[in-house]
Amino acid sequence: MAACVPSKVYSNRDLGYLIPEEEIDKTINSIGVEERRIADDGVTASDLAYKAAVKLMEDNQIEPDSIDVLLFMSQTSDYRIPATSCILQHRLGLSKKTCCMDLSLGCSGYVFALSAAFAYASMEGVNRVLLLDGETFSKIVNRKDKVDWPLYGDGATATLIEKGDYQDSMFMLNTDGAGENAVKINGGGMRNPVGSESLVEKVREDGNVRNDLEIFMDGMDVFNFAMSVVPKSVKQICTETDTALDDIDWLVFHQANKFMTDFFAKRLKFNMDKVPYCIQKFGNTSSTSVPLTIVSELESKLNDGDRVVMCGFGAGLSWGTARLVFNGCKISKLIEY
Repeated sequence: MAACVPSKVYSNRDLGYLIPEEEIDKTINSIGVEERRIADDGVTASDLAYKAAVKLMEDNQIEPDSIDVLLFMSQTSDYRIPATSCILQHRLGLSKKTCCMDLSLGCSGYVFALSAAFAYASMEGVNRVLLLDGETFSKIVNRKDKVDWPLYGDGATATLIEKGDYQDSMFMLNTDGAGENAVKINGGGMRNPVGSESLVEKVREDGNVRNDLEIFMDGMDVFNFAMSVVPKSVKQICTETDTALDDIDWLVFHQANKFMTDFFAKRLKFNMDKVPYCIQKFGNTSSTSVPLTIVSELESKLNDGDRVVMCGFGAGLSWGTARLVFNGCKISKLIEY
């Protein structure tokens, strides 16, 4: 595994133009985000993912021709057409025989994409799957949005899945499309195509400013949804894999906000020392947050045989939980771009 984040650091203590000075500390303590990494203009999620992939391949002497499948998970792809995975295949010098596919999902995306990578790796003739996950939410969040702008950051990760014995691994993937409006960009698709009004900033019902091509999140809806499904899913996957909760070495949650993650761990009565956080440094990086947490926080702590439970949840609504055993996994040091 490898990860790359932008070098530009944005401190939430500099948000006096958006949040009253006397409320900044309260906001930071509530969401747990002290600073974020924001990509420069012209730098996309695929640029960060490319850097992470190169780091992974160089550190592990991975030949480009040995990659059979390339998956790119993102909600902030380079173009609507073509698929960004095809562009990355060319940039990375992978074989023209490489199967390339874009995947798009919310903050649960990495767990879903990892399950797809495992499925491909189990197929005859597929030995190596390169999963790239990158997000640049700073480009789809209005900087006048008091809810979302202090929260989201940018980053990308690379994960190499090789053919092996994964009998101890399990994925639980769930969807509730009735919650489609909880996290949404209303314009820009075929339902509401881009028009002259799409870029007009408007004050919305919640008092925040954004245009139709920028993201909206109903924080309370997401909070209530996550509280109802996440702890239950962690318990269920432990039951299904005959694993005691206390025997889990690391419990890695999507970095939505610190209050929420603290609540999960307390409800589960799980040891907080085994719940890594990176939200204070990078913010909510959407689908990238689970692998970014592993790379940035567990690079020197993860041991062979460690049992790891990952849980991502968000737009869709969707939530995914995985129970994996890490063996022979080399984690590269975090790099900047």
